Parts: sequence; C-alpha cells; structure tokens
Amino acid sequence: MIEQVEFYNRRQAVLAQMVDNSVAIIEAGQEQTRSNDTEYPFRQNSDFWYLTGFNEPDAYLVLIKKADIAEAWVFCRAKDKLAEIWNGRRMGPELAQAELAVDKTFAVAEFNQHILPVLDGCHAVYWPHGQNKLEKTVLALVQDIRSKGKLGCPPYQFNDLSRIVHEMRLFKSATEIEIMQQAADISANAHKRAMSFSQAGKYEYQLEAEIQHEFAMNGARFVAYNSIVAGGDNANILHYTENSDRLKDGDLVLIDAGCELQGYAADITRTFPVNGKFSPAQKAVYQIVLDAQLESMKLLLPGNTLKQATDRAVEVITQGLIDLGILHGSLEDNIQAQEGQAPAYRQFFMHGLGHWLGLDVHDVGQYKVDQQDRQLQKGMALTVEPGIYISIDADVPDKYKGIGIRIEDNIVITESGHKVLTTLAPKSIEDIEAWMQG
Repeated sequence: MIEQVEFYNRRQAVLAQMVDNSVAIIEAGQEQTRSNDTEYPFRQNSDFWYLTGFNEPDAYLVLIKKADIAEAWVFCRAKDKLAEIWNGRRMGPELAQAELAVDKTFAVAEFNQHILPVLDGCHAVYWPHGQNKLEKTVLALVQDIRSKGKLGCPPYQFNDLSRIVHEMRLFKSATEIEIMQQAADISANAHKRAMSFSQAGKYEYQLEAEIQHEFAMNGARFVAYNSIVAGGDNANILHYTENSDRLKDGDLVLIDAGCELQGYAADITRTFPVNGKFSPAQKAVYQIVLDAQLESMKLLLPGNTLKQATDRAVEVITQGLIDLGILHGSLEDNIQAQEGQAPAYRQFFMHGLGHWLGLDVHDVGQYKVDQQDRQLQKGMALTVEPGIYISIDADVPDKYKGIGIRIEDNIVITESGHKVLTTLAPKSIEDIEAWMQG
C-alpha cells in the first residue's frame, strides 16, 4: 500500500517543476452512466490518484506555487447524511485534510469561490490538456477574471500538466513495483487456473469467469482491461472481447488478461491448447513467438531502446516464418517495405513489441525524446508481447491456418538489466503441457 508520504512527495515534485507564481488544477474522475440511473463501478482518474490516493468522484486537487506559499488544496464532496445512506460514505472536507495530508480542504461546491482569488494575479495555470470538461472550467474561470477589466489580472500562460506528471509516472518507485508484482502474481495464477479449467466444449466466457474469480478472491476486484479469451481463429482478432464461442478440441486459446490492484495494472497473455497438448504445427509457430520474446528481452537493458528489442523480435519472427514456408524470399526482403507497401512480415505480426505499464494498462510516458527513441532507464515498467497471427483465410499451408499466438510478460528495468514480474505463468511448451495435464 502506498503511504501518504509518497503522495505528498509526488505533489512536492510537481510543485518544484512549476514556474513561479502558478497554479495547477487536476480533476477527479466522474461516475459514468451504464444504463438509465445506474453507473459503472467508479474508477479514479489516474493522474488524480497518483497525486492524492483519494478515490472519490467530484473532486479537485489544486497546487499553488507563489512567493509566500507552496500548498496543496483538495475540494471534495461535502458530508450529506441522506446521500450517504443511498450511495455510500463520503470522506468530507474535514476528514480529508488529515487523511490526504494536504494544506487545505473545501467542499467542491465552493470551488469557484476559493479558486478565483488564487488564479487572479498568477502568471501561469497548469492542467492536463485534452480533458475537455476541466479545460472549459479553467477557461471560464480565466474569463471571469478578464471580465473584471482593470481590476483583474488573469494568467497568461496555459501549460500542460501532463508533461510533468506523466514523466514522473513513467518511473516506478519501489512501492509501486511491489504492488505491480502482487498484481502480476494474482494475474499469473488466474492464467494457470484458466489453463486447468480448459477443455473442449467449455465456453470462452467460462474461462473468463475463472480468471475474474481468481482476481477477486485475492483482493483484486477489478480487471485492468476487458479480458480477451479467444479460441481458434478468434485469436487473430487482436482486441477480441466477445468471449462467447465454444472451445474446440485441437484449437489453441489465447488469453490476454490482467487484474488491477490498488490502481496498478498487470497485463499477461498466454496461448495454450484447449485440450492440453500442442499439435506439431502449433508447436512450431509457438516456439517462434517464444524465441522472439526471449531474444528481444536480452536487449531490454538500461541504455538500450524498445526499438532495438522490437527489431530483434521482428528478425526472429520473420526468419521463423520463412523457415516454415509461410513467408518466401530473404529475411531482408520480408522486413523491408516494398514500393510503399508494408513489409511482408506485418501481415502476421502487426503490432508493436510492448508498451509502458502502470496505473493505466497502456501507461503514460513518451517513447521518444527529441525525436529519438528513448533509452530505457531503471524504474520503467513495460510489456513484452510478440505474436504471430495466421487467419483462417491466409494464403499459407493448411496446417497453420487459424493459429493465433501471443506471449506477453511484464518487466521492470533494473540497474543492470530487467526483472520479469510474471514468471508464475507457465510459458514454455513443456511447462504449459505439464501444468495442464498435471
């Protein structure tokens, strides 16, 4: 669990990067309607959570950096006995000040009243650009100050707070890595449970239910993203989430699923035979994907780039497909684009090798710095997920048609290499078969 001192230190780090005489405003998430008068389970805005650890909607965090003060204020819902009887407890401003370790707290209904005097006379205002509701709120406040004419002094610099916060979020603390390890362990055990449950005649959604049960029974009530349980040719739909088909004997099933724990995501993919035994053709394709992952991971070190690892995965996959007779010609010809067309390998491996991982499953952070591929550094967390996807109507030998395979692990960059967080989930052909048959 992240202690309040870590949230406090994060806010102090943001304040240190703000220009003098400035104000930053971050808005909490909003409840989202599911149907008529019911809502989806509330999920906090990741930036707001990162800086506060406060899990209620309808709130603001305000950071103030002026000559005489550097403070954090929180605006939240006031206590309301009747509303709390119907919809749950609220922290309220009085308790929030102590619980969140901020300087001042107010009822959210008083936001304009307290924020206008703070904005009047400051030079710059920060907020995460692209959040339309908050942007309209901030610009309306600035216009209110402008309307005062000579009596008002509105801010004249509008800065994107995401540039600061997202760079911070890219580097995980020891506590964050510990939580992500717990999420990875829960998720890996859920994949093992699905493997054990799998057999012909079961439905994809039944495997999904096994996964979600394992999550919840171990303290992770929510998925980090909609789970993919894709049997047979469904695995060749990258974001397949219908999970409605019956599993067939002789098919593979691809499961891409991870839990969310204390806001942090795990993201694991395993592909295994429905009946627990790979066919020779499935083994051949699977081993290429596994080799590509293992070879690419050798390059995921401080100072190297994700592109270097991606290029190595592409080489292994492409050469493997040539060896199987699925691609034809030289390695170079199949990797290079020809006359404005995508490289030949892209019809079978069409996504990137991985992405940042953290509070969002596709986490924030720039992949390039000054238009150059970013060097990996200690504390960065990312996925490694090569795949081969051969649709049922592909122009390949029949034995390979309908095979879709992805293998995905979560890693954290260390001082001298990387740590794999997801080792509990069986990955080699031998380990998968042994687990499923045992």
